[in-house]
Amino acid sequence: MKVSTGLDVLTNDVNLQSKFKGTVALLCHNASVDTTFTHAALRFKGLFGSRFVKIFGPQHGFATDVQDNMIESNHFVHSYFNIPVYSLYSETRIPTDKMLEGIDHLFVDLQDIGCRAYTYIYTLTLLLEKCIDKDIQIIVLDRPNPINGKDIEGNILESDFKSFIGLHPIPFRHGMTIGEVALMHQKYWTSKKVDLQVIKMKGWKREMFFEDTKLPWILPSPNIARAESTLTFPAIVLFEGTHFSEGRGTSQPLEVVGHPKIEAYSLYAKHLIKRVKQSKLEGFALRPITFLPTFDKFENQVCGGFQIHITNKKTFKPWRVGQFLLQELYHYLGEDFEWKSPPFEYNYTQKPIDIINGTDKLRHWVENNDPIENLKAFENLTEYKNQLDSIKMY
Repeated sequence: MKVSTGLDVLTNDVNLQSKFKGTVALLCHNASVDTTFTHAALRFKGLFGSRFVKIFGPQHGFATDVQDNMIESNHFVHSYFNIPVYSLYSETRIPTDKMLEGIDHLFVDLQDIGCRAYTYIYTLTLLLEKCIDKDIQIIVLDRPNPINGKDIEGNILESDFKSFIGLHPIPFRHGMTIGEVALMHQKYWTSKKVDLQVIKMKGWKREMFFEDTKLPWILPSPNIARAESTLTFPAIVLFEGTHFSEGRGTSQPLEVVGHPKIEAYSLYAKHLIKRVKQSKLEGFALRPITFLPTFDKFENQVCGGFQIHITNKKTFKPWRVGQFLLQELYHYLGEDFEWKSPPFEYNYTQKPIDIINGTDKLRHWVENNDPIENLKAFENLTEYKNQLDSIKMY
């Protein structure tokens, strides 16, 4: 059975629509489509007419056409809808009082990918914080966690390493839908609540990966073109904190990693085959490749590296695989390995790898070549799991 998203539920329920009497705004992006591929903004124009007064866009813009971090989007008036489109990845990540003027109901329809180092959940929670003591109802149209809502992985973010890719004490693979993130915020991360409603999906189960939902995959950010990329993302995104290419400028970004100094076949045959076996990590294969980025890191330079192929989604642990691969490549390259320097996601002081990891301890684990078994000590998740159990909707 095909899953119905929160947008589908709203679109098909006249009684639900009738509960929203005032002016309406929408925070959305390219992936905000219903099961017929119709964009939420088009649906809202049909449902609410002249009461649909404003659009907001997250990182990468309303059209999801802007690359990479700290590349901002402009505000504009949309030529078709003839209403303002405000960027929440501009001179501000928080909507201003002026942006929120004249709004009674603000709907949020964003496809998240289930990883802490992805900014849309923080656009949502900053919006919730801003609307404290405002007479604005926030309605989250829920969507699937594409890497399932059952498997949780990685360390809890340490408060000293907060950034726009990590604001809350959650693990790297958090296991929540975006609606559940809103509920978690209201219960555990704020002292004052807002008028919040989450419109649940129909038919979604926690063990589902995205392909199980039978929904259309529309890229939620420019380098997540395939649903498969959401599961390799928690591994490859770690390399954003290095001078390795994560495949931007290729046809398979965030599924591959490489560097001009790597001879992939030699490294694979002489070393990595054995190390992968020793690690006891499962559910994936590393394939040695050569690729040529057309933009971003190592533009027009040949890179040797690896593609992660997932052979079993249920046993694949992307965070652990990413940390393992990072450690192996760090020690293989030696003096040619470089950690990326600040700024990164508006943090101008701390190492990007540390704000991605939400700690500096994992960088030390890499540098010290500590055993992979030691990663288990970072995953102290009992309290988080109890919190998640208390707000689960499915």
